[in-house]
Amino acid sequence: MLDQFFGDRRAHERARSSASGPHLDGFSQWLHEVGYAPRSILEFLRTAVHLGLWTARRHTPIGDLDEALIERFRLHLRRCRCPGRQPRRPRDRWIASRATRFLQYLRQQGAVRETPPRQPVEVHPLLAGFDAWMRQYRNATPATLRTYGRVVTGALEALGDDPAAFNARGLRDFVLDRSKGQGRSKAKQVTTAMRAFLRYLIASNVCHPDLVGAIPTIAGWRLASLPRYLPSADVDRVIAGCDASTTSGARNRAILLLMARLGLRAGDISALRREDLDWRHATLEVAGKSRRATRLPLPQEVGDAILAYLSRGLPKDCTDRVFLRLAPPWGPIAPGSASSIASRAIRAAGVGGSARGAHALRHSAATDLLRQGASLDLIQLVLRHQDPETTRLYAKVDVESLRRIAQSWPEVTPC
Repeated sequence: MLDQFFGDRRAHERARSSASGPHLDGFSQWLHEVGYAPRSILEFLRTAVHLGLWTARRHTPIGDLDEALIERFRLHLRRCRCPGRQPRRPRDRWIASRATRFLQYLRQQGAVRETPPRQPVEVHPLLAGFDAWMRQYRNATPATLRTYGRVVTGALEALGDDPAAFNARGLRDFVLDRSKGQGRSKAKQVTTAMRAFLRYLIASNVCHPDLVGAIPTIAGWRLASLPRYLPSADVDRVIAGCDASTTSGARNRAILLLMARLGLRAGDISALRREDLDWRHATLEVAGKSRRATRLPLPQEVGDAILAYLSRGLPKDCTDRVFLRLAPPWGPIAPGSASSIASRAIRAAGVGGSARGAHALRHSAATDLLRQGASLDLIQLVLRHQDPETTRLYAKVDVESLRRIAQSWPEVTPC
C-alpha cells in the first residue's frame, strides 16, 4: 500500500528500511479506515518514517516507544537536520501530534510495550462521599462536581479533615480568602460549593447544623445585569452568513438555528443524538444541565437545516451524535467548538457589540419570544430554567412594555 504514497523509489526504500517500516502498511490502512484523506495519510507516514529513523540513531527499539520518547522527538524537531527533511517544515506540534497517533496505532497492535497504569489519585473520603451525595440527591453533572471538588479540597486543606472541628470563623475566613481577587461569579461558586458541602456534612450528622449560616453572601443586586443578546435582524444576518452548499456551512447553519430558535446551549448541541429527533411528531428531546429530558417542538426551518446537514453523507458508524467534527478521526464536536462556531459566525457577519458565543443566541431566542408576546412561563419552559427568577431577567428587555407600566416621577416644587 505504500506504493501509492511513496512514488519515488528512494523515498520508498527509505520508508521500508526505517524502524517503522514493518508497520507502515497497517498504519496507512488504519488511517484510511478512520477517515483521513490521502494527503493527510502521506504526512502521517512521513512522520512515522522520520520517527523510526530518529529512534534507530538513538539505538532505541521501536517497541520502547512511549510518551516520553515522543516528547524528546518533539524537542529534536527544533534543531532537526535529518536527511530528507522538508525545506518548509510544518509546525513541530503538528508533527508531534502525528507521532502520537502512530504510537496509538502501535499500542492497538501490541507492537509496543504497554505503559504501566497510572496510580489512581487518592481521593479524600469526605470528598468521595460528597460527590456520591451530589450525584444521588442533586443530579450534579461531572463539570459541577469538578468545580465543587476544587473548592472542597481547598477547604479540607485549610480547615482540616475533621468536620466536627469546623467553626464559623474558620469557614468565613476560608471563603473570604478563597474569593479574594476573584470576580463575582467565581466568588459565588465558592459560597455555593461550601454551602452544598456543609449540607452534605449536616445530612451525615458529622457537622453542626447552624454552620451553613456562617457562609457569607456575596454582595450584588439580584438580576441586576441585562442579558447580552442580538436583535432579530442581526440574528438573521448571522444565520444567512453560512454557506449551506458546503458540509461545514450546512452543519454550522443547523447549529446556529438550534441556538437562535430553541435556545439550546453548546452542551445541548454536542450531546444531541439522532434518536433524540422525532421526525414524525416534529420534536426533539434535550436533557440539558439538569439531565431532565424535555421535549421541544422542532420548527420547520430548523428541521430542514438538520436534514440538509445529515444528507451530506457523513459517517454514521462512528457515533450516534448528530453534529460531528469535519476532520477525522470522526467524532462529536465538543461544547467549546459549538460555542466557537457561534462566535465566529457573529464576527463574520460583522455584528457589533459584546454578545458572543452560544449564550448570545440563547438570550436572543428568549428576547425574541418575549417580543412576540410569549409569557415568562413559556420562556422558562423553552429555556428549561429550574428557577423562575432566572427567567424574570428577560422582563427588563421588553422596554416598550416597561414604559407602559412605569409611573411618572413626581415634580419637585422649587422653594
